[in-house]
Amino acid sequence: MCTAVTYKTKDFYFGRTLDYDFSFGEEIVITPRNYEFNFRYMGSIDEHYAMIGMAHVDSNYPLYYDAVNEKGVCMAGLNFVGNAVYRDVAEHRSDNGAYLENVAQFEFIPWVLGKCASVSEARELLSRINLVGTPFSPKLPSAQLHWIVADSNEAVTVEAVESGLKIYDNPVGVLTNNPPFDMQLFQLNNYMRLSTGEPENHFSSKLSLEAYSRGMGAIGLPGDLSSASRFVRAVFTKMNSVSGDSEEESVNQFFHILGAVSQQRGCCETPDGKYEITIYTSCCNADKGIYYYTSYDNHRITAVDMHRENLDDNVLKRYKPVRGEQICRQNQPAKN
Repeated sequence: MCTAVTYKTKDFYFGRTLDYDFSFGEEIVITPRNYEFNFRYMGSIDEHYAMIGMAHVDSNYPLYYDAVNEKGVCMAGLNFVGNAVYRDVAEHRSDNGAYLENVAQFEFIPWVLGKCASVSEARELLSRINLVGTPFSPKLPSAQLHWIVADSNEAVTVEAVESGLKIYDNPVGVLTNNPPFDMQLFQLNNYMRLSTGEPENHFSSKLSLEAYSRGMGAIGLPGDLSSASRFVRAVFTKMNSVSGDSEEESVNQFFHILGAVSQQRGCCETPDGKYEITIYTSCCNADKGIYYYTSYDNHRITAVDMHRENLDDNVLKRYKPVRGEQICRQNQPAKN
């Protein structure tokens, strides 16, 4: 289970947690403008926007979990098990008369980010996409996902379901897993009384009730690890978050926002006796193309700047995540 969030101070930030019980060997991957994407049904493209994100690379192909392109458009896929329905390859035209573009689920992120300089452009592209369930390979079947697509001006949620491809305005800039996004957004009505301030006594005018602790205005904010509860908690934390405009303050605050929904080993057991953990947390300055991340075993924030690479190259640039907790021992023992 995962959570994706947008955040804006002076710059625009986008990131997510990847919560799972094992790792696929993800890496920070920069795809330059001239890397050749060979799409299953849409031919080859060797000129596109550059992008950076977290991906599993197989056969020199970046299977992105989340990514940001050089124009500041961001995208992440999150589990949508039981609700995602992909189509068969189609040759007919869409409702607006354009030929459908058959895009496999695993190539959805590079297809959108390689072509679109804004969410507005992505909306137009999505109007003619036929999202198909072709797997990347026999060992990597199609993942059941839904996606958030965002820029500094707006965000949308994209869901391929039984009734077709749904595109929802996402006014909160947050996405978790099930249930479908419209249901998640509606449940926020149940929490409209939450507050960052002290609560008032509405229980009874006949009782003298007083707040005995700070933070009681948020009593009722769900604290469990379910996707529905994490959605509410992430929205409340993000929408009420206050940060300075500097890069350090903004990045720091972003990781604190996602820290509200992180998963600790032992708290979410899978049917086979394993535990889901927050394998990594990411934060990308979408305006500057700087990808920050932490991992479960390394809380130190590490950064990869896509603009320090040759973006006109045609070869993937890959960085393995820095592993192992890095502790600053301020009071070192005296040398003998």
